Amino acid sequence: MLTVSLNVNGESVSGEVEDRTLLVEFLRENLRLTGTHVGCDTSQCGACVVHVDGFSVKSCTLLAAQADGTDVTTIEGLAENGELHPMQQAFKDNHGLQCGFCTPGMVMSAIDIVKRNGSGVDEATVRKELEGNICRCTGYHNIVNAVQAGAKKMGN
Repeated sequence: MLTVSLNVNGESVSGEVEDRTLLVEFLRENLRLTGTHVGCDTSQCGACVVHVDGFSVKSCTLLAAQADGTDVTTIEGLAENGELHPMQQAFKDNHGLQCGFCTPGMVMSAIDIVKRNGSGVDEATVRKELEGNICRCTGYHNIVNAVQAGAKKMGN
């Protein structure tokens, strides 16, 4: 067993894990942060995306031990003072979800896309950069609209 210590959603946390424990397992099982979903176990779907030191990461591809000492933000850590993050609000306003299973990973990926590409990110860039996130319900049209709307709100 290993002890890992990290900052999750602004709080210092630690816990004992086996050396093979994935970050997504640590978040869900040890910390009960179940907004980060496990969809495929093969890093294909993007449902498990979180931010590690400010960058989007598929948490099923990172061992909890590798995240030791990092800052992790999950979907639960985005809202502030009871108000949704602008990207979360944009997904709600633009109906960028259907069943909602992929939504946390989509939102986390979208925020990273905007941070790297700016608030004027175009449709082609959004579509290309979301290729690692699978949605089986929406057809992506409303997701792309939501990302672009959220980008504009984040730029303000």
